[in-house]
Amino acid sequence: MGKVLVANIGSTSFKFRLFEMPGEQLLAKGGVERIGAAESPWKLEITGRPAQSGNARFANYDAAVAHVENSLRGTVLTGFDELSAVGFKPVMAKGVSGTQVLDEKVLGAMEALYTLLPAHNPAYVNAVRSFNRLYPKLPCIGTFETAFYDHLPVENTRFPVPLEWEQKLNIRRTGFHGASHRFVTERLAQIKGRKDLRIISCHLGGSSSICAVRDGKAIDSSWGMTPQSGLPQSNRVGDFDVFAAFYLAKDLGLGIDEVEKQLSTNAGLKGMSGLASGDLRDVAEAAAKGDKNAESAIGVFTNAIRGYLGRFLVALNGADAVVFTAGIGENRVQLREAVCANLSFCGLKLDAAANAATHATEAKISTADSKIEVWVIPTNEEIVIARNAWAKLEGKN
Repeated sequence: MGKVLVANIGSTSFKFRLFEMPGEQLLAKGGVERIGAAESPWKLEITGRPAQSGNARFANYDAAVAHVENSLRGTVLTGFDELSAVGFKPVMAKGVSGTQVLDEKVLGAMEALYTLLPAHNPAYVNAVRSFNRLYPKLPCIGTFETAFYDHLPVENTRFPVPLEWEQKLNIRRTGFHGASHRFVTERLAQIKGRKDLRIISCHLGGSSSICAVRDGKAIDSSWGMTPQSGLPQSNRVGDFDVFAAFYLAKDLGLGIDEVEKQLSTNAGLKGMSGLASGDLRDVAEAAAKGDKNAESAIGVFTNAIRGYLGRFLVALNGADAVVFTAGIGENRVQLREAVCANLSFCGLKLDAAANAATHATEAKISTADSKIEVWVIPTNEEIVIARNAWAKLEGKN
């Protein structure tokens, strides 16, 4: 037995869950947000005890990590030196995937892709180095989000670009949200008592993606090469004509740096709506008040989801189930209804009452006679990371 701390890293946040392994018992969860700000809110929930929260100043990740350790010390831990490992969910590295010990060689491979993942890789590299600096004997183990897509059919990995780019420069499609898609597909297989399922998994949140799964393995996804692609994100562009970017940068004088900034921070739902926030709750609220830009932004998002849904119905020759997960997928009744509208041609029938009653709980929301089942399954990426870290320690991964 041992304890694994799963660290979920944002550019200014450090959230965690602590598991007793291999029994997967959740011992504690919480985290710190707005690291580096004048005031940083923190939360701590130890299983079986009242939740705690407050505000303090954490100048950097080292300070936030030390605060979490001090908060847990004397309750479920004597200190982080008691941990068997820290598990991470890094996004992507050059020439590296799967579950890996995050040593300097792997961190260097992540640094090599800073241009492709400016919002993700620097934060994870800095956080891992904080742990390595503070606890040099503690294994840091990461399961890359690309891992679920390591065995995609070759035709679903290729871009129509010069062959040399693919072979020498590794320009290819992959996928992300791997831990989430893996969890919900494995959970549905557990519910159904069988693994030979055709599943379309819809991870819809601040960052969104669709994945086609056959027999527990990903065969296609909405992603391209980076998390800037695919569906419109809360503030990232998603699929976009690359020559439109060239036109903006060269002919209209914005320059490549400004185009990159706008497409990665001020696009997506935020950009289309013209609002200060790309959070779908804020966009939906504005739409309800008559904001036409917000209303059409939701329409673009919905159409993009339905477009990939149709593509994957073809790829899978139908489907046994469509699964909604993550913050939007688990909670937005209206969006699930809009995505599933007018799909009677393939036998999908949504149960309106079941859909309306389901918020962040596991439930089947299709009718009894629907040929394709529709499920809401709350994701649990952290347990996938903990399992993989434990398996790596055991020499099984």
